Amino acid sequence: MFKTIKNAISTPDVRKRLLYTLVLIVVFRFGCFITVPGVNSIALNEAMGNANGLAGLIDMISGGAFSRFSVFAMSISPYITASIVIQLLAMIIPALEKLTKEGGEEGRQKINRYTKILTIILALVEAIGVYLSYKSSGIFVNQSFLTGALVVVGLVAGTSILMWLGDQITNKGIGNGISLLIFIGIISGLPRGLPTLWKQIMTEQGFSTTGLLTAIGIVIGALVLVAGVVFVQQAERRVPVQYSKKVVGRKMVGAQNTHIPLKLAMAGVMPVIFASSFMTFPAMIIQIFVPDIASHTGFLAGLYNFSIATSTSNVWIGYSIANALVYLLLIVGFTFFYTYATFNPAEVSNNIKKNGGFIPGIRAGRPTTEYLSSIISKLTVFGGLFLAVIAILPMLLRFTNLNIAFGGTSILIIVGVALETVQQLESQLAMRHYKGFLE
Repeated sequence: MFKTIKNAISTPDVRKRLLYTLVLIVVFRFGCFITVPGVNSIALNEAMGNANGLAGLIDMISGGAFSRFSVFAMSISPYITASIVIQLLAMIIPALEKLTKEGGEEGRQKINRYTKILTIILALVEAIGVYLSYKSSGIFVNQSFLTGALVVVGLVAGTSILMWLGDQITNKGIGNGISLLIFIGIISGLPRGLPTLWKQIMTEQGFSTTGLLTAIGIVIGALVLVAGVVFVQQAERRVPVQYSKKVVGRKMVGAQNTHIPLKLAMAGVMPVIFASSFMTFPAMIIQIFVPDIASHTGFLAGLYNFSIATSTSNVWIGYSIANALVYLLLIVGFTFFYTYATFNPAEVSNNIKKNGGFIPGIRAGRPTTEYLSSIISKLTVFGGLFLAVIAILPMLLRFTNLNIAFGGTSILIIVGVALETVQQLESQLAMRHYKGFLE
């Protein structure tokens, strides 16, 4: 592996892409420390010092940018939401579906343009909501219209810059620009967990053997968890397919043996993102209209606590249990939805039949469709339950005395982006006649 890294660095084109990506990552991290105009830094430290709930969740995803109220405070989340909305609309609107499947490069450019326009609209709405939520907290120099406009424009501009950085990394860097920015934002918060582990070992009474064993257990558990995510992400069920011989022109072609690779977690992290957005949406809306909802009681306060139960421990245990059950069902449901939206057994069966192929032991046509549907259903159940368990792990740790926040969604994103980045580098090295990146 180190040899291939050396080969990547010694290759001019790959080295140029790596350095270009590194420079843009530095720009991204630098922007996380630039506060939006019109913010009172002293009041900001006091207000964000005890950030929890939804604010704490957003701050973790943005790499600490939200607690500093920087220009990148909203991170790239409006773009993610816009991408999800466009994907869902493409399943409903025939024109968008045609652009996605048959539009080619021009169609992808149009879809990308629509996504960016929707991103700006969502970023504007979210920025206004953030300003209204913290308007009464005293973190702004005043409550004038000009200050509000500066804050909103600064937040929207930050999201636009992140979109541009992501495009540049994708086109001129090592690829996966948007995903890489999310990856960097999440892992930038990992060093903040080291003091927590140190406090487990060195308590106020001095060195703690129990704390040391606990810290070692946490590290080992994290490594096992990451290894499990990597295994599930890479695992696949290969369905064998045979193609009979046929005459094309004057040549006899066919008689091939191939397979259909069916991923164990075909939907990836998308069901978790869908479910998280669905669960936190009520809290975002309520917090916009009732900024001090945390100090209220009643139906809205209960709905707010239920909505943020996945991201904070300052709620009643009943909310956490109910939220966990609903969260689990949503993840499994969205896993089925997204899997069948991206993989159509009937369409695959028809393509196999048209090309003169068949699955050994299975008749072509409807039996093949039923066979593929059966396999997909079993894989999806396991994949959905796996995603749900990983996502609910932080809620299970909340019932212990450990103050460690293992973000299930964060772990899935980190592992997924890391694997994709390795594959990108591996393919670039393969094109230059180097061995695989992992060899």
